[in-house]
Amino acid sequence: MLFVGLTGGVGAGKSTAAAALRELGAVVVDADAIAREVVAPGTPGLAAVVTEFGEGVLGADGALDRPALGTVVFADPQRRRALEAITHPLVLERTEALVAAAVEADPAAVVVHDIPLLVELRRTDRYHLVLAVMADEEVRLRRLVQGRGMDDGDARARIAAQADDDARRAAADVLLDGSGSPEDLAEQLRVLWEERLLPYEADLRAGRRAPRPEHPVLVPPDPGWAAAGERLVARVARAAGERALDVQHTGSTAVPGLLAKDCIDLQVVCADLASAREVAADLRAAGLVAAPGEWWDEPVSRRGQGDEAYRRVPKAMAFDADPGRRVNCHVRHAANPEAHEVLAFRDALRVDPHAREAYALLKRGLAARHRDVEEYAAAKTDFIAEVLSRSS
Repeated sequence: MLFVGLTGGVGAGKSTAAAALRELGAVVVDADAIAREVVAPGTPGLAAVVTEFGEGVLGADGALDRPALGTVVFADPQRRRALEAITHPLVLERTEALVAAAVEADPAAVVVHDIPLLVELRRTDRYHLVLAVMADEEVRLRRLVQGRGMDDGDARARIAAQADDDARRAAADVLLDGSGSPEDLAEQLRVLWEERLLPYEADLRAGRRAPRPEHPVLVPPDPGWAAAGERLVARVARAAGERALDVQHTGSTAVPGLLAKDCIDLQVVCADLASAREVAADLRAAGLVAAPGEWWDEPVSRRGQGDEAYRRVPKAMAFDADPGRRVNCHVRHAANPEAHEVLAFRDALRVDPHAREAYALLKRGLAARHRDVEEYAAAKTDFIAEVLSRSS
């Protein structure tokens, strides 16, 4: 099962995207429909809302007058939070039940949670992938005023009450352009469905790493790497739970301005090797699959010391099942010197522009000479040792 979050500001085209995904074969769980269900006449949810906001939020038929309630809560963040404290736990419980039912009916399902407030609720770590439908504010205003008959002031208040575009960009793995026609948006989703969502689900269910180049391919620094790292750290931390002593974005993509392979390196530190292996096996909730076989580090601090068994420190690994985002997740135990060295090297590069420039030049040369990723990585060891010796 692949669990996808779908969000977008009011009027951006999220409902159109949900309909297109349903047509492609996704199981769509509609947060708005659930929100209406939990405050239907006769429910404990509606009783709690009336207690908090008064009889004025009820219509003549005894049902919730949603426009009347909306007028109150969208203009007052404190009152909106009071409403959310009532409805969100009820919505979450019902959502989890519907997702579980979808997976029971079809273990290979792509389940899309259509949720307008995904970013505001800060629950992006619950999904394998987050999609955000984006559109310019003027496009959204026009749709709300002309298409839905809203007053201009109400429409602007609705937009202002939601997360801004920067927050959505940071939270989303995939940005969809909702400014054009429904057909344009549906075509974007068709490509995404065929090239990313279906392969992602199949690889995740089978425990397979997504295909990737066998030789090192360096690309210019991407400003989006930092946000991607934050999303992945949050997902991994949630999946690992208390077994993870620390989860961090490491490697070259964690150093602003440094060219790198387009791959997010993560480090999870656990109390011991048994816990590390257990965590690696449990990261499917974060979209990662455990790597089979034996894995180890050769910490710089142990070079030239002892026998091979001493120099090689065991670890566990997990890799991406998502064909659209490469991830190497190193799961180490706390006594592994490498757990400290990778952070020290990352932090040294962040503060030393000369070391960054030298490292970039070295990597360009090594990538041209070494077609094997492991040989490329091993050839950087001397430089890493030199930087660590200067920063210690």
